[in-house]
Amino acid sequence: MFTGIVEEIGTVTRIKKGQNSSVLSIQGSRIFEDLNMGDSVAVNGVCLTVSRLDTQSFDADTTSETLARTSLGTLKPGSNVNLERAMSSNGRFGGHIVTGHVDGTGTISGIRRDDRTIWVTFSAGPEIMKYIIEKGSIAVDGISLTVASVNSDSFSVAIIPHTEKSTTLLSKTQGESVNLECDMIGKYVERFITRMKNKEPQKCVITEEYLTKAGF
Repeated sequence: MFTGIVEEIGTVTRIKKGQNSSVLSIQGSRIFEDLNMGDSVAVNGVCLTVSRLDTQSFDADTTSETLARTSLGTLKPGSNVNLERAMSSNGRFGGHIVTGHVDGTGTISGIRRDDRTIWVTFSAGPEIMKYIIEKGSIAVDGISLTVASVNSDSFSVAIIPHTEKSTTLLSKTQGESVNLECDMIGKYVERFITRMKNKEPQKCVITEEYLTKAGF
């Protein structure tokens, strides 16, 4: 589990491509303070497992499913990425619940500066937009953000200077893709409601006769 509070910006140093997968080599500094083999790291919001580790770099495998669902396939050596270690149990929960299981990608459709605030608009498909609500949480490339406004096919967020300096988001330009993970609570609620709607109503077995036999 992650919080969407990016710890540092890392750099992709090498990509070893297979037929339907790849191995990313990523360099950083801060996250290596207590990183171990097998640990989870969110790379642009995608939960990956450390498969090789040295003092300031690690390798992580990406599967065909990961490459199909996320924007990691567009990375190249020299690309900067947002990095976050899995949340520690004794740390502050500064963002929101982020699993690193990306729902899909969106596209930056607009960037507008308003004094010290930068408004960024993202377009996304209906499978993503149905979970996005105004003032709700969204993880964009692993960054925990609050939805400022939303319509049928896009939503906007307000970026403060700290987020601009601490993440890769504003190094991207209009038309580029980002990884999106919707708030998991909304997905669970939808699942439960759908199952209840499709479930046949059950006849109540608690009758007067049943209560009498039970001694009530």
